[in-house]
Amino acid sequence: MRTSPKHQNPATIRRLYDQPVKENDPFYLSRIQMLDNNACSDTGVQGTNVSFQTCKDQVFTLESSMAGAGFVAYDSPSAVSISSSRSPFSPHGSQSCLSDPRPSPDNTYGSPYSGSSVVDDSNKLKQKLRELELSLLGPESDTVDSCNGCFITGDHQAASMASFNCAQLVDLVPKFNLKQILVACGQALHDDDMLTVTGLMHVLEKMVSVSGEPIQRLGAYVLEGLRARLESSGSNIYRALKCKEPTSSELMSYMHILFRICPYWKFAYTSGNVVIKEVLEYEGKIHIIDFQIAQGTQWMFLIAALAKRPGGPPSIRITGIDDSQSNHARGGGLHIVGQRLSEFARSYNVSFEFHDAAMSGCEIQLEHLKVQPGEALAVNLPYVLHHMPDESVSIWNHRDRLLRLVKSLSPKVVTLTEQESNTNTSPFFLRYLEILDYYSAMFESIDVACPRDDKQRINAEQHCVARDIVNMIACEGPERVERHELHGKWRSRFMMAGFSQYPLSSSVTMAVRDMLKEYDHNYRLEEREGALYLGWVNRAMATFSAWR
Repeated sequence: MRTSPKHQNPATIRRLYDQPVKENDPFYLSRIQMLDNNACSDTGVQGTNVSFQTCKDQVFTLESSMAGAGFVAYDSPSAVSISSSRSPFSPHGSQSCLSDPRPSPDNTYGSPYSGSSVVDDSNKLKQKLRELELSLLGPESDTVDSCNGCFITGDHQAASMASFNCAQLVDLVPKFNLKQILVACGQALHDDDMLTVTGLMHVLEKMVSVSGEPIQRLGAYVLEGLRARLESSGSNIYRALKCKEPTSSELMSYMHILFRICPYWKFAYTSGNVVIKEVLEYEGKIHIIDFQIAQGTQWMFLIAALAKRPGGPPSIRITGIDDSQSNHARGGGLHIVGQRLSEFARSYNVSFEFHDAAMSGCEIQLEHLKVQPGEALAVNLPYVLHHMPDESVSIWNHRDRLLRLVKSLSPKVVTLTEQESNTNTSPFFLRYLEILDYYSAMFESIDVACPRDDKQRINAEQHCVARDIVNMIACEGPERVERHELHGKWRSRFMMAGFSQYPLSSSVTMAVRDMLKEYDHNYRLEEREGALYLGWVNRAMATFSAWR
């Protein structure tokens, strides 16, 4: 549901955030320690030693000044040039699927935001705002609809907004915490109660900060999403919020910072490599199709492992799929990935061939994959399927079409890693609660590893996490390209496409547990129904599964 234009009042929506950081330190790595940039996403080697080279770059915060957006930017001197387009778990996007709004049996962690007590608190807060409204405007005021407090005319709306005292609001809600106010604001927007929305947004402006506690940082980006939804500017912001363009082939994007301090991409790489090595260990000719090739770092580890195989290494061919928007984040086109992997394979005396398919997964057809007879095929799908449009978006159900295409190739194994979140077809308010729950956990996991005033951490969150949040809150239909599903739904899709689940060995679990030793003890690993669940405290964050 998109708010109708008659309820929008851009003049009342302004930024009161603290000043952003104005400089960022880009950093460089050795060639073999080059990290993957998934258009926003960079991943790399465990135990990386990072050397910093100072460079004065202006920070691109939540830029909203594009033509027609009706959006005011942070108090940043200017925006930097941006090119690549992805997020921690995001390549380029598309959309969705029919999901059950009831709690899924696969989500045993639950969402603290969806409890009745939180919603009751938001209702109490809305009632307090209604009382304040009546005290300001009078019970006989004709500017307010007696049913829900919505404004009726533009003139009356402006007048009542002018009399709505922000200081009184701030004094009104001291007993309500930031989480409760965020929930109340989302519920009011869902109910089209724009007086309450505007009042709560004024309160939120005073409470959020990009350098504050995790909930304050999340609140800052949720507030951006709410504003963008009011102004129908979410799609423009999503396209503009991209990772910083590198100045050389060695410069990593902001996503590398998140890779260093969070295990989400290492979880995908470690699990996938162990399974693929197990399945293809005795094959002479191997073909890997990677739908999220990025910089190809994942395959360096696998090449090195297969090179030590008794009897000699196999010949390896990799097809890398990536859309053109990754070029700047990577420092160039897919040929760079091919050159790097070829040089690496040559150093291990491994016969290697690279084939590039510079397009999004939605465009892939059978002829693009160049499958040859006699090859043992593995397909890698890391954090990419949730961008494929499904039946809830249009008649072109690319999500299921792609799975049927992959099945027709008769792969030995397919590896899948996805965020464990339910934001695909949920109604706005349920999706909003899920966003608050999921990203609260993510910001907490980042917080334990990086100081709150760390400039690079702030930049990484603004460039690589905020865009997903804005897109899921502000956009609907084809414009909403961040559409996650729970593992139970992915399992159903794979089974409908003819796949059966590949049982994970203890080696996979052991490898991931060893990797997690580098990170905070609050990360959890659980094996359930044939899949690995990576969690933060009591919230599942990502799942890995294998199929054949």
